[in-house]
Amino acid sequence: MSWQSYVDDQLLATKSVSQAVICGHDGNIWATSAGFGVTAAELKHLATNFGNMSVLPMSGLNVNGIKYMFLSANDRVMRGKKGTSGVHIMKTVQAIILSIYHEPIVAEQCANTTEKLGEYLISVGY
Repeated sequence: MSWQSYVDDQLLATKSVSQAVICGHDGNIWATSAGFGVTAAELKHLATNFGNMSVLPMSGLNVNGIKYMFLSANDRVMRGKKGTSGVHIMKTVQAIILSIYHEPIVAEQCANTTEKLGEYLISVGY
């Protein structure tokens, strides 16, 4: 399965994710949803500072030119929110999955879908 099919079939097709990108830990984009303008620089910043509690709570999570308020993080998952939209990010062995949701999708739906794919990728070494 191609990286693009993971974005299209495992994330967007569920209707629990509005936009998504899968990238490497270096910020290089492997696959993204159509029209999603997230930049490699934004992804690199998130990857470099993943879970860094001294940087991200202050700077927020900047994705596609939008600043999301940092909500929480652990070693594998980060969450952010802006109004009725939000971002859910999961780090796997080699990849980072970043999913955006907009109303009427709620955070839990996006989180479950994103983490389900993340757990699968971890199970196969990615």
